[in-house]
Amino acid sequence: MTPMHMHTTLLISLSLFLIIPLSISSTTTISPEGICNSTPFPSFCKSLLPNNNSATVYDYCRFSIHQSLATTRNFLSLIDGYLKLKNILPQATVRALEDCQFLIGLNLDFFSSTIQTIDSTSTLQSSKAEDMLTLLSATLTNQQTCSDGLQSTSLQNALFVPFKNGNMLYSVSLAFFRHGWVHNTRKGRWLREQMKITQDRNIYEAVRGRKLLQTGGGNVKVSQMVTVSQDGGGNFATIGDAVAAAPNNTAAAGGYYLIYVVAGVYEEYISIAKNKHYLMVVGDGINRTIITGNRSVIDGWTTFNSATFVVVGQGFVAMNLTIRNTAGAAKHQAVALRSGADFSTFYNCSFEGYQDTLYTHSFRQFYRDCDIYGTVDFIFGNAAVVLQNCNLYPRLPMQGQFNAITAQGRTDINQNTGTSIQNCSIRAAPDLASSSGTTKTYLGRPWKEYSRTVYIQSFMDNLIDPAGWMAWSGDFALNTSYYAEYANRGPGASTANRVTWPGYNVISATDAANFTVSSFVSGDSWLPAIGVPYTAGLI
Repeated sequence: MTPMHMHTTLLISLSLFLIIPLSISSTTTISPEGICNSTPFPSFCKSLLPNNNSATVYDYCRFSIHQSLATTRNFLSLIDGYLKLKNILPQATVRALEDCQFLIGLNLDFFSSTIQTIDSTSTLQSSKAEDMLTLLSATLTNQQTCSDGLQSTSLQNALFVPFKNGNMLYSVSLAFFRHGWVHNTRKGRWLREQMKITQDRNIYEAVRGRKLLQTGGGNVKVSQMVTVSQDGGGNFATIGDAVAAAPNNTAAAGGYYLIYVVAGVYEEYISIAKNKHYLMVVGDGINRTIITGNRSVIDGWTTFNSATFVVVGQGFVAMNLTIRNTAGAAKHQAVALRSGADFSTFYNCSFEGYQDTLYTHSFRQFYRDCDIYGTVDFIFGNAAVVLQNCNLYPRLPMQGQFNAITAQGRTDINQNTGTSIQNCSIRAAPDLASSSGTTKTYLGRPWKEYSRTVYIQSFMDNLIDPAGWMAWSGDFALNTSYYAEYANRGPGASTANRVTWPGYNVISATDAANFTVSSFVSGDSWLPAIGVPYTAGLI
């Protein structure tokens, strides 16, 4: 089938969804018009739903998610068809399509998992509801990432309509789920019950006479430990080989597969695949165990695939190492770490780059005692992420550039995503501190329409521009974004001359508590099993 035929098939398939019958449950029903008015796209929603029957919100949600799954299959067929023409397409287009193939494949998994969970029940524990909300939020993020990558390619116009319709369909599904399954008592606080993981083995493993982890005495279950050493003294000579040897699809209760990486410089591109669950990579310390690469957009890579280190597998942990992208400021977007892994944790790590250093792409993430270096948008993405007790180091950018610490990518008001920066320190990196230029440094700017970033109880040195925040383009997202500051300190923390956008807020302790480790990323349910230190609430 040619790509054009598949394009037509996709649009036909969308119309066929209109005649699929809804099952009616015995609980309260609502009209299609009533339920659609509670979504971001009421007209589109009404065009999808049969207009002659009322149903429960659970029925509407199941209906729309089944549609989303079918649409995703069609997306993947469409992308696969274009990739059959890779020999005649520009390399940049092929790489963008390959990103889409990967991301849409993930969405198939996410919608399938959601359907398996909700098709047989209208009641979910709040922890399970949070998991499904996170999956559905990630489908929108993956779709947007795919669309962003295709924007500058020859396929942009051909794919515009199906992708626009897909985005709206996914958004409607997310809205229905929020209305139906997410517990009303949460009131915006992302809480879940504690996950019970037996902790029966201490991770304090002696290697060459030293202790690997010393995080305050927590017990961590380890199923297997291997060593990577370039001198041939370990189990593997490369990190990639150690990752490949890890078991697939392990459960949390099975314990971590621990990869200890001896000090050295490892010129490798590492990818923790979606089936590599609960891996832990531990180095000998920042600037001792170094993983480095230099891919960049200028050299033909997509931003998404420019990363030196990529994590997709759930439950990943990294400790005591440095991850670099050395492409430099002149190469523009060049990612050091990209994480799209749920419950991913980074402790005592350093991430070094310039533009787009740390890509917190999706799902729930936690960073503690880490160093992050960069220039433009150097912490970006659409995860639900807390950075706690970290050092943020804006660097000297290219002449005429500014620094923006964050560029958060939330595209839908119902996504449970955002960037929370708590008790961190923002100081100029040595090259910026010693420069005589006039580089402006901002706390962030709204990459997407519902961008959400908060700074809580952090130190801000005098490099922060008094306005605090920078517009992306004109008045884009100034009304719909959510930027907030609470109890920050230092010469750059004054809010007296901050922007006056409707989306900017100086918040109370009650509001700030919504963005803490316990509330925003459900940290109490998974961080104790890792053994890293963390503060659950406000300090």
